[in-house]
Amino acid sequence: MLILLTILNSLLMVSGQILWKIGVSNKVIHNFPGLISLFLNPFILTGIGIYVCATGLWIYILNKGELSFVYPIQSTAFIFAVIAGTLIFKENLTLSKIIGTTVIILGVIILTRK
Repeated sequence: MLILLTILNSLLMVSGQILWKIGVSNKVIHNFPGLISLFLNPFILTGIGIYVCATGLWIYILNKGELSFVYPIQSTAFIFAVIAGTLIFKENLTLSKIIGTTVIILGVIILTRK
């Protein structure tokens, strides 16, 4: 169950990052009021809310599991980010991203085997 919660936490973090990326897309910040208006963007605010939830979940996970076990599972966030970048933002899926993601998947599998 702890593994699933940690993966859920990674999904929440990436969801927040996706919303932040959407919120800052095509925005130019020249001054402090511009920065403030950026933080009032609904995508940014929602992303912050998701991050607060992820932090609460992470604190729970840390309370229940060993840091050296759960923290590497957080690397699944990189996998989700590559998928989101490719599907949502139409970023290039390069061979190095595929190889790196595969290595992360293998590492998580090795780490979580009992």
